[in-house]
Amino acid sequence: MTDDLRSAGAPTLEDVARAAGVSRATVSRVVNGVRNVDPVIQEAVRRAVSVTGYTPNRAARSLVTRRADAIALVVSGAGVEPGAAEESEDTTESGDGSSFTAQVFADPFFGRVVTGVVNYLRPRGMHPVLMFAESSRAREEVVAYLRQGSADGALVVSTHAEDPLPALIAEADLAAVLFARPARPVPVSYVDLAHQDGARLAAEHLLGRGCRRTATISGPLDVPAGQARLTGFRDTMARHGHPYIPVVEGQFTQESGEAAMERLLAEHPDLDGVFAANDLMALGACHVLREHGRSVPGDVAVVGFDDSSAALACRPPLTTVRQPVEGMAAEMTRLLLDRLARPDGPVTSVIFEPELVVRGSA
Repeated sequence: MTDDLRSAGAPTLEDVARAAGVSRATVSRVVNGVRNVDPVIQEAVRRAVSVTGYTPNRAARSLVTRRADAIALVVSGAGVEPGAAEESEDTTESGDGSSFTAQVFADPFFGRVVTGVVNYLRPRGMHPVLMFAESSRAREEVVAYLRQGSADGALVVSTHAEDPLPALIAEADLAAVLFARPARPVPVSYVDLAHQDGARLAAEHLLGRGCRRTATISGPLDVPAGQARLTGFRDTMARHGHPYIPVVEGQFTQESGEAAMERLLAEHPDLDGVFAANDLMALGACHVLREHGRSVPGDVAVVGFDDSSAALACRPPLTTVRQPVEGMAAEMTRLLLDRLARPDGPVTSVIFEPELVVRGSA
């Protein structure tokens, strides 16, 4: 930056225009992302921006582009349980919200989603705004936030099959993309994993190890991913002559995995293989097996799902089905930005393929 520019204060569009040898209007068009500018001129303006140290005024830019350059990353739940008095929400929401938030941050899955979103947005000069929608009031606030243009669109991660937020966003015709197929069909794009194929990989691996008395700790069966992983595991076992697979439903938490494993051992003490529908539950299962004097994988082989940090924290490290969460979150973000660039584009879905990661537990 020249001494003249330093003494004059913060660089302006006029400073950039002089450095680039173009008009102020041309600089404004390049800075604001207008597409029909000659590439050579665009590069000249970008060099001038770098040389002068010019930083666009976000408020002024928003007036021109009508964009907030921010994306809402919404973690949403079902909210008040059916039958609960609506008026009670004021008195319980604080506690429920704290519990919901704590659950979110305790699950490594959500950190991986945030990482994928941030890594995609940051080079594009955009920012995520983290929002929680665990109650009807919070969902209304999210919809209002988007309607007001405070964020350009929403990336929605639902934690419950009965979550009404995707339908509310679709009804309001707001730009959004979902992480995972919604339980009820809505015209909103989403990314997801081929969950049944992942469970098939887990079943085939346990069978390949010689396991013949297997059981599974499923995810919540009102969640499509939980249903699909259970179906994929059962179907594969049935194809190999194992028509009955004991199942205990978990909630994708370590505690629920521990409780499920206790029950399975009590009812099926001779089991030799367990498939848990996520790594946290598999971690809990391994803890209980050790407490009962069962070695992993010598006595009982354990396979998880996700390939999260919990898989490496487990002893022995978990054999697991990898879900490429960071890549899926980045693709979800790409789909949203594409929707913002082409509002009339079609609703679409992108399905990722799972991969078996073999470690010490099976």
